[in-house]
Amino acid sequence: MDIQNILEKTLPGLGYELVDFELTAQGTLRVFIDQPGGITVEDCATVSNHLSRVFMVEDIDYKNLEISSPGLDRPLKKAADFVRFTGEQAKIKTRLPVEGQKNFVGRIERCENDVVTLSFDGKTADIELSNIDKARLKPEFKF
Repeated sequence: MDIQNILEKTLPGLGYELVDFELTAQGTLRVFIDQPGGITVEDCATVSNHLSRVFMVEDIDYKNLEISSPGLDRPLKKAADFVRFTGEQAKIKTRLPVEGQKNFVGRIERCENDVVTLSFDGKTADIELSNIDKARLKPEFKF
């Protein structure tokens, strides 16, 4: 079984969402988790302890395991991410230009049929999920 499958099957049962993971060349396995209300240090410790045992049973080879929240500028990867964060600001970089540009900063209006509608500068752009190279939330600080 591969790491992604293990994480996708294990984390929801613990009450967490898999945001992303990476395995570095040095053997560090970084797992980014989230849940409504955010992630605490205790959440990271709980997931780390559980995954350590699961990876031992599944014979997953890694040197270090790091569990973390995705941060305020969390990546947006799936349609469900864009739906969840409708109304929030995002930075999106596309693979191919959309209406003459590849970099966007705007508000997520909706995500339907694998198309994200982003509003910015009084305009809107429809961006297909398959054309998104990178997307992250853009934190807004209100004082």
